[in-house]
Order: sequence, then C-alpha cells, then structure tokens
Amino acid sequence: MMFFDDNVYSLSTGNEIGQRLSIVAKKNNILLMICDQCALRRGMATGDFSQCGTGEVTAKNTVDGVVAGCFPQLYGALSANMPDQIITL
Repeated sequence: MMFFDDNVYSLSTGNEIGQRLSIVAKKNNILLMICDQCALRRGMATGDFSQCGTGEVTAKNTVDGVVAGCFPQLYGALSANMPDQIITL
C-alpha cells in the first residue's frame, strides 16, 4: 500500500487506523510505504528533498513496518511479487 499527501497521516504513530494496518500488513506480508516527499513535508521522514526518489529518505514517527520511498522504491519492492490489481483512492 502506497500513501500520498495527507493520507500519510493515517500511518503516524498512535493513529488507530495505522496501528490496525500495521498488524494486518505484518501478518500478510503487505508493504506499507509513504511517499518520501509527502512525508518530509509533514515531518514524518528524515532526509532532505534532494534525496527523494533515491531510497535514502527514512520514515519516522510512524507505526511499525512503514518505509518511505518513491516509485523507484515501490517498483523495486514489488518486483519479486507483482500485484494482481492496483486500486487508487
């Protein structure tokens, strides 16, 4: 699951929805990724904007199991097990 814009807040530490997603994701081997640039703008990542898309930005203040990244990191993470469907909200 990839989260963008203000949707990254749903994975912030202490968020009830994020806590439940974290448990389900761990149990079912589901990726939880927040957009690195979106997370930096909202104080939920460590790094700087020049690192966006490189994989060097790290998530902070999030529930367990969340990583920060951009499409290159998303595609890399999914390459071994491509999804059957993609749903955008």
